[in-house]
Amino acid sequence: MVEDHKHCVVCGRSVAPEKLLCSVECENMFKQHQKRMLRMRLFTMAIFIALFLLILLSSWFKA
Repeated sequence: MVEDHKHCVVCGRSVAPEKLLCSVECENMFKQHQKRMLRMRLFTMAIFIALFLLILLSSWFKA
């Protein structure tokens, strides 16, 4: 029977059940990906806020 294990979320290699990543390289790649996703979320949120304010101001000046 197969031992209990999980797979690395970056590369898919087999790791111990209590671990998430298999190596320092995968950990660095995972951290870079997390930072990139955070920047993308903040950028998207800023765009939505800017559009909301633009719509709000344009409707306010039309009245």
